[in-house]
Amino acid sequence: AVYGGAGYDAQRRSLCRGPAIVVATPGRLEDLLARGDIVLDDVSFAVVDEADRMADMGFLPAVRRILDTARPNRQTLLFSATLDGDVDVLVKRYQRNPARHDVAEVDNQGDVDHLFWSVERDRRIGLTAGLVKRHGSAMVFCRTKHGADRLTRQLVAAGIGAVAIHGNRTQAQRERALAAFRSGKVQALVATDVAARGIHVEGVPCVVHFDPAADHKDYLHRSGRTGRAGASGIVVTLLGNEHRAAVRGIQRGLGLPERLDQPDGAAHYRVEVAPHAAAPTRHAAATRPKPRVRATRRSGNRRLQSGR
Repeated sequence: AVYGGAGYDAQRRSLCRGPAIVVATPGRLEDLLARGDIVLDDVSFAVVDEADRMADMGFLPAVRRILDTARPNRQTLLFSATLDGDVDVLVKRYQRNPARHDVAEVDNQGDVDHLFWSVERDRRIGLTAGLVKRHGSAMVFCRTKHGADRLTRQLVAAGIGAVAIHGNRTQAQRERALAAFRSGKVQALVATDVAARGIHVEGVPCVVHFDPAADHKDYLHRSGRTGRAGASGIVVTLLGNEHRAAVRGIQRGLGLPERLDQPDGAAHYRVEVAPHAAAPTRHAAATRPKPRVRATRRSGNRRLQSGR
């Protein structure tokens, strides 16, 4: 495996052993190609995984340059949740007479609660800390790198073991953070969408959208960290009035009930945040319990496109 955020020497030594399969991120693979540390003249198979997500993150130009470098008479496989837009450009440019396979995800998902709590922003920190304490551990998603760092500090100040992963962290820092979360040394892994791609942790009981997902696809990617292999889980989205229209669009896209609630039994989730841990007046307060939204998470399709 070759990827950014790690030193070149160990990766070059691995390549010198002549591996049959190389798994790479586009940026680091381009760097190694430019340095002459790897050549793709003898590649028989090229696999582009999560092509739609790489398109969303702006990686497809690099992917195209890499595929242009590889041996022309190879087999190219694309894995993607969608096969339109920029992904369709890859299909038309690099595949001949492709065979399309629509593969439904195996229905081994457990019973997952999807809750949408309409709360003021100054209450979200305490509610997030309370969710982590109640469920033992949680993955928490923020929209920005700065927001992830800030929330991590606030959770630590509230007595929650927390670490952040995002694009400004080195690969070594990400691996240490992930190891600490997997081992239970910390209870909360605070992540941005891009940094969390490809992370697989078994037994996560709770996912918190501290900042609501951008769309239903991001919501599914985030929420899929819980309820795996038949286990139960809970997914909580914290939103303000400005997010209501977008969240209802997500609910419609996933077939979830279009309703927003105050936290159910907020006293059970309450954690007081010290004044120095957050902006002034940031604390959690209990409200009258209301019925909570309960729905089983629906899994999307994953498509495999292959062709020569």
